[in-house]
Amino acid sequence: MTIGKLERVALREVWKHEEYDLTTWLEENPEVLNEVLDFNVVSAERETAAGDFRLDLIGETEDGRKVVIENQLERSNHDHLGKVLTYLAALEADAAVWIVKDPRAEHIKAITWLNERTDTPFYLIQLEAVRIGDSLPAPLLHKIVGPSEEASAIGEVKKEDSERHRIRHRFWTRLLDEASNVSKLHARISPSRDSWVNAGAGTSGIHWVYKVRKHETSVELSISQRDPQANLAVFDALASHREEIESAFGARLSWLRLEGKRVCRISYDIHEGGWRDEEKWPRAIQATVDAMIRLEAALGHHLRRVAG
Repeated sequence: MTIGKLERVALREVWKHEEYDLTTWLEENPEVLNEVLDFNVVSAERETAAGDFRLDLIGETEDGRKVVIENQLERSNHDHLGKVLTYLAALEADAAVWIVKDPRAEHIKAITWLNERTDTPFYLIQLEAVRIGDSLPAPLLHKIVGPSEEASAIGEVKKEDSERHRIRHRFWTRLLDEASNVSKLHARISPSRDSWVNAGAGTSGIHWVYKVRKHETSVELSISQRDPQANLAVFDALASHREEIESAFGARLSWLRLEGKRVCRISYDIHEGGWRDEEKWPRAIQATVDAMIRLEAALGHHLRRVAG
């Protein structure tokens, strides 16, 4: 039995001109795309106007959705990526297909990002031409990037992360504004997107820390100098005055010695609301700032004596 060998053919040997040959061929044979898409393109119209630009092809699916199709007989570039996005917006299309000879890594990443962050399906397709022996050349399409449940799930997580960061930034802006009216402890600190903000306590590696979680806040003295033994020494010196410190603070504190780690903590939790409870922010922020002022007052002079 004789078996032929599959050979790749240079794209320019098959379609000499991107607009006149490749685009025309795809217009006449839109069904070839259906092998790599998650829907069927039943027709395609070329040279559709999108403002001052002209799109290679606008496709239509079986259920009437519009698909932007942009072609390249070369390596993917920023110019064509910009065109894909421009055409998609201008024509209010439902999906985008970008066909290229050679997809660059940065464009693979960009299309992946778009699938994660938007509800619009984006496809990056690699086009090759092959033949066996003296046969006619045939198209070979590979889906490099397309929408998926996994990408959508990742996108939702990233959206949630982004939302959490924005909310936390607003929370810290309000808390630091409130704190600046009654204390200079965090006066030079900028709002953060993180779950904490801190200010130096006068000794390197020791900080006054505000923290916020979904439904609660906390204040703490964090002892995280480079030398773990030095941290334990400071912590133990403060802990020797625990009764006096808690009496001055007005409540029991959480004393976390954390031997074997590079940080020791003395903290207090406030259960008045967190970053998810925006309607409770006024009370939560007031209680948190008040707790920080009391914590610094109760610990401050002891800390200056043992770590100054």
